[in-house]
Amino acid sequence: MTVDQLPGRVREFASYLNGLLARLDQGGGWCAVFWQRDPDGMQACLGGREVPPWDVVEALLQDLATVHGTEAAAREAERARRLHADALAAYDTRPGAREHLSDRLDVTLREQRYAAERLAQLGRALDSAHSREQAEALQIDLAWARDDHERASARCAELRARLERLEHRAEPAGPPRAETRTVAPEPAPAPVPAPAPAKQRKRRRGSARFAGLAEDEAAPGAVPQVVPQTPEASVSEAAIGRRTPRGARFAGAVEAPVRPEPVPAESDEESGRAVAAAVEMLERLRAEGRTGEAHALLAEVAHWPAARFPLLADALQRAGLGADWATLLWEAVSLPPARLVAAADALTAAGRTDDGRQILRQGVARPAPEIGEAVLALDTEGRHREARALLDTYVQVRPPEETAHSAEPDPQRLVPLLLRSAQQISDQRHWDLLHALRVAGLAS
Repeated sequence: MTVDQLPGRVREFASYLNGLLARLDQGGGWCAVFWQRDPDGMQACLGGREVPPWDVVEALLQDLATVHGTEAAAREAERARRLHADALAAYDTRPGAREHLSDRLDVTLREQRYAAERLAQLGRALDSAHSREQAEALQIDLAWARDDHERASARCAELRARLERLEHRAEPAGPPRAETRTVAPEPAPAPVPAPAPAKQRKRRRGSARFAGLAEDEAAPGAVPQVVPQTPEASVSEAAIGRRTPRGARFAGAVEAPVRPEPVPAESDEESGRAVAAAVEMLERLRAEGRTGEAHALLAEVAHWPAARFPLLADALQRAGLGADWATLLWEAVSLPPARLVAAADALTAAGRTDDGRQILRQGVARPAPEIGEAVLALDTEGRHREARALLDTYVQVRPPEETAHSAEPDPQRLVPLLLRSAQQISDQRHWDLLHALRVAGLAS
């Protein structure tokens, strides 16, 4: 795409970014890190081919504060935030944005999970350090892991907000006909690589500042100092079980949509005790600033039995941890389809209809063939209600062109199910999906 073809607001932000960098010492601070780690990514942002994540802009404003003072940087931040938001909105009007944003969110959630696991691992190592030198080295690593996790969390929030805006834009404002012909998703910018830790240490560290986890490259010594906090201990296994901490949305590996192993039913009292213990631990971790371990706990709790979800919602809200409940819902969208539907059912039955609907809508943002495989597995097992709930939501929120490809695993079985769900929405959606299936060669 040439400069003349770029959306005006993207061009405007690129021009602003060029001006900002001209005012900085590009051989020092975060700016030097970015140029050394990913010169191509920097050029793409300066040329308007990509829009950097906000935390990258924020880091450059920190460099500006070093050169021109905090007041000047604060004033500049207002303008930068406005131009950046406008550029993202314009960038996300391009074809294919939804798919690319979803892919980018998966990558960033994987980085967030990696940083959370790293925090817990380093905290345990620091507890058993045998010398002052070893402890100091681990504290540096902890500081970087903490920084990585905070940046990944901010990036996840930014990507989720962009996806939400796209979903709202695609929703019908009036009669069913208005919701049809949804424009195919639009591409998200591929972020620039992340700053690595200080050069004197050659430990493997990834950074969530950008998209990749390039762990082996050393960053220049110009990285601003990050003061590590107190050592972090591992999350209690009594509260989270003995599973490896997991991130959201599968992060690459698809879980097979098979029937879960039978689990002995637990009493309300047992569920209540487990929920109370988890929330108490989460409060303590948050109070101590141990964000990585808090996220690891939430990632584990997301895989608890569906019946606990309403209890968790109430307990987290009472404890003033509403933001953690939102994070838990996002973690839950990675559940295998049958468990995803079970969690949504439990929330709906407890009066949390919006939450149940939300995790279903977000949980179907998976590759189309994977949805088809999940529906086939549920249907084969005789779990027709779960299969129908999953398919109804999928057909309702995804574009017909994308939905059609979910029939690829077994067109003979899936096409009738898809068309039945589409008919329940509207005649127009049924016709649009049938047309998309014909174009894809999956229906006559």
